[in-house]
Amino acid sequence: MRYIIIGAGAVGGAIGGRLAQSGREVVLVARGAHLAALREGGLRLTVPEGELTYRLPAVDGPEALGELRADDVLVLAVKTQDTEAALAVWGPAPVAGGGTAERTLPLLCAQNGVEGQRLALRRFRHVYGVCVWLPATHVEPGAVSAAGTPLTGLLHLGRYPRGTDDTLRRVSADLESARFEAPVVPDVSRWQYAKLLGNLANAIEAVSGPLDNEETRALYARVRAEGEAVLVAAGIPWASAEEQQKVRGDKITLVPLPGAPRGGGSSWQSLVRGTGSIEADHLNGEIVLLGRLHGVPAPLNELLQHLAGTFARERRAPGSLPPAELVRLADAVDPADRGGWAGRTDALDQVDPAGQVAHEKTS
Repeated sequence: MRYIIIGAGAVGGAIGGRLAQSGREVVLVARGAHLAALREGGLRLTVPEGELTYRLPAVDGPEALGELRADDVLVLAVKTQDTEAALAVWGPAPVAGGGTAERTLPLLCAQNGVEGQRLALRRFRHVYGVCVWLPATHVEPGAVSAAGTPLTGLLHLGRYPRGTDDTLRRVSADLESARFEAPVVPDVSRWQYAKLLGNLANAIEAVSGPLDNEETRALYARVRAEGEAVLVAAGIPWASAEEQQKVRGDKITLVPLPGAPRGGGSSWQSLVRGTGSIEADHLNGEIVLLGRLHGVPAPLNELLQHLAGTFARERRAPGSLPPAELVRLADAVDPADRGGWAGRTDALDQVDPAGQVAHEKTS
C-alpha cells in the first residue's frame, strides 16, 4: 500500500515519517512554505533517537501524481476547518482501473474532533476514524518533532461510523511496524469523544498558555464538566479515563528533544504559525452545537470558542491573555446561558494587538 498523507504537519508528518522509516511508500501533501521546504530539504523529523530526514515525494494535490493507484490509502491529517477544501480536491481524483478516490479508496481521518469524518462520509464511501494520541509539533516549514518513546503514538482505528474490516487490519500492521500502537476497534467514536473532552483545554492553552497553574486547571475542570453534561444529554458514550490509562500505560513517555521547539497543542501551534484559523469551532464548538441540539447550556465552551477564533483571525500572540483575566471572564458567564456571555463583556477589547492586557477602567 502507498500512503498519501494529506496535511503533512505535526500529526501527518510524524505518521508519514515513521511509515517511511519502516519501509512503506509515502507521499506527503502540503502547501506554501512547508511544501517548498519538503521539496528542497526533505521532511526533518526530530524524535528521541535524533533528527531523521526523509526525501519523499511532496505534492500540493492529486494532479502531480497522475492517476492514483488502487492500493493507495489516503490519510486526511489537515485541521478540521480545512477538511472540505481537501475533500473537494481529492475526492474526484481518478484511480487507475476506473473510478475515483471517493468511490474506491479508503480515507482515514487522523484529526481532532469528530466533524471531519462526518464531512468525509458525504463524499467518500470508505471512511475510517482515527483517534489520534500523538504528541507532535510543527511550527517551522519542513520540520516536525515527536517526543514520544518507546512508541511515537497511539492510534485507535475503526470504520466510521462503526465496524472493522481487513483494510484496517493491514493499515494497523503497517503502523505497528512504524512505532505506533494501532488497535482496531468497532467503536472508534467512543475513543474520539473521550479525546474531544481532553481537547476542550486546547483553547485555554492557546489564549492563556500552559495549564500549569491552579486557576486554569480549575477552569478546564468546569469546561470539561460542561462537555460531559452535553454528551450525557446527547446519549453519546466515551471511553473512561481508567480505560484510556489502561491502554496507554507507560507506552508513550515524552522526552526533551535537543534543538526541537517546545510546543503546545495543535491550537497553540496554529497561533504560532499565524495560520489565521483554529480548530476551536470543531472542539469547543462541537460541545456548543450538541448543547444547543439537546437543550443543555454550554456557555464556557462558547466563550472559549469565541476567544480562540478571535485570537486566530487577528493573529494574536498565543498565551497573551493572562490566566487570571480568562478566569474572570469565565466567572462572569451566566451558567444558565440566559442571554449568553457576549453582551456582558468583549474579552478582546481589553487586549491590545501586541497581546498586552489594557488597563481596566472603573466607573
